[in-house]
Amino acid sequence: MQRLQVVLLLVAFMTLPGCTTLSNEATETVQVQDLDDGMICNGWDVLCSRTYDNVTFPETHNAFATHEDGIFYPASNHQSGLDAQWDAGMRAFMLDTHYADPSNPTSEGVRFCHGNSGGAINPCSYGNVDARAWLTALQLHMESAPTDVVTLLIENYVEPIHLHEVLNDSGLIEHVFVHAMDEPWPTLREMIQNGERMVVFWEQSADEAFPWFHDFLTHSWTTNYAEESKEEMDCTSHRGDENQVVFHMNNWLSGPLGLSSPTNADDTNDPEFLVNRGIECWEMHGKRPTFVAVDWWEDGDVVAAARAINELVFNTEDSESP
Repeated sequence: MQRLQVVLLLVAFMTLPGCTTLSNEATETVQVQDLDDGMICNGWDVLCSRTYDNVTFPETHNAFATHEDGIFYPASNHQSGLDAQWDAGMRAFMLDTHYADPSNPTSEGVRFCHGNSGGAINPCSYGNVDARAWLTALQLHMESAPTDVVTLLIENYVEPIHLHEVLNDSGLIEHVFVHAMDEPWPTLREMIQNGERMVVFWEQSADEAFPWFHDFLTHSWTTNYAEESKEEMDCTSHRGDENQVVFHMNNWLSGPLGLSSPTNADDTNDPEFLVNRGIECWEMHGKRPTFVAVDWWEDGDVVAAARAINELVFNTEDSESP
């Protein structure tokens, strides 16, 4: 409990311009541990020597479904779009790919849309974002931050070749990392130095033609999602292979009709709640969550919570759990 109180104090005093900084006291501690190459990975030099699965990344659920992008409630999940998310420190993004016109499936018609495919109404009818343009903007952000590792989790409803073409046209394909099943994940430094600093998961089986699209049900797992109250949230595996070291701690609630609930995000995204839940998951599974995924990211402070979870690991690196 004493360690947790120290971490929560860090949350209270953190400032987060861009990729975040630590309080003065914590910064002094980190500077003693500076690495010889001076590399800063995802805003913090300490993370460079950690493996990908040993870093907590803040993540936006349906990152494209924002008021700024012209998708409004009840189909939206956030107020502001990619630029604001990136500037705040988000480095993992959940995306849904559909065809703007299902009767004419082409790579030019790939859109980010929120909804289930195969129904009577095309989910893109509720608003859509040009996937190629969004991903090209992400590529520009990655170019501006050459030592940041980024993750995409794609709920994919388009042909793999079309998804590949969109990623290729955006320039992101040059960054992709291929993870061999059950092999250890590399450190962030290794990923960055090898030019392989983007990990792409998708919600479908592996495809030998596109090995950089990792089936998230075999390479990782997730907790449940869209509970009706935060008291229902736990760390039980919901989907995927619980034996894998990478996992998403889903942390958003459902409102009426199972839609995203914007009224309680300030509570569920509260750093203290997120850190406590992260520790609960760590204690249950022997490691802290790789991703903390939220709706309405502007409420609360998921970036501060992820930073605090990473700080906790740094302060207790000689132990197996918090």
